Amino acid sequence: MFSILNYFNYFTEIEDTFVRRRAKHLMLSSMDWALIESWKEMGVPLHIALRGIEKAFDSWESKPRKRSVKTLLYCQEEVEAQYAEWLESRVGAEVVEEPGETETISPDKVPFNRTAILEHLRHARTQIAALIEARNDSIDLVEALRRAVTQLSDLEREVEQSRQPEAQKLEVSLTGIERMLSEALRQTTPEEQQAQLSAEIKKQLKPYRGHMEASVYEQTVNNLFLNRLREQLGIPRLSLFYLGL
Repeated sequence: MFSILNYFNYFTEIEDTFVRRRAKHLMLSSMDWALIESWKEMGVPLHIALRGIEKAFDSWESKPRKRSVKTLLYCQEEVEAQYAEWLESRVGAEVVEEPGETETISPDKVPFNRTAILEHLRHARTQIAALIEARNDSIDLVEALRRAVTQLSDLEREVEQSRQPEAQKLEVSLTGIERMLSEALRQTTPEEQQAQLSAEIKKQLKPYRGHMEASVYEQTVNNLFLNRLREQLGIPRLSLFYLGL
C-alpha cells in the first residue's frame, strides 16, 4: 500500500524523470497524467515505472530519430515489459515490502502544512458551490455537487480542529468524493456526448493502442474520459496531489 508521501512521489518522480531524459522541459499532457494514474492503479511500483522510462530513452538514444519524444506514452511498452518481468520474478518468492511502502508518516513528514491544505479545500469547495448556482439542468448532478460541498466543509473543520492533519486519511476522503462526482457525471452526461468524447479519446490514443496492454488502455481511456468531463463542467480535482500543481 502506498504511503501518502509515496503517492505524491509517484507522480512527481515520473514527471521529473521524463523531463530530465527528454532534455527539454515539457509539461505533461492530460493524456500523460491519465497514463500515470493507470500505472498507479494497476500497482506498478515507482522504481519499475522509472526503470521502464530510463530503458525506453536508452533505446531511443541508441538509434537517434528526427522526431523527439513528446509523450510519456512512448515509454508505455517498456514500462509494461519491466512490470511483467518484475511480477514474474516475484512468483513463489517471499513478498518483501518495498522500502517506505508502508512506513508510518510522522507529523513532520506531512507533504503540506495545515494552511495549504485548508486553502486547497476551500478553493475546491468554492468552485463546486459556484457550479451549483450555474447548473439547473440536472437534479442528480446538482445533488452530487451539494454533497461534495458538505463533505468538503466537514473536512475543513476536521483539519482546522485536528492537532496535526492526517494527510493519508484526508486523501482517502477526497478520493471518495471524486468517485462520487465521477459516477454522477457518468449518469447525467447524455449518451451521445459520452460516445463522442470516448471516440475522440480513442482516436487520440490510436497511435499507441498496439503497444498498450488492454487493461492499461481501458484504464487510461477511462481516466481521460473523466478528466475531460470534469474540465468541461469546471469541476476541480480534489486529491492533495493537485495542491502542488
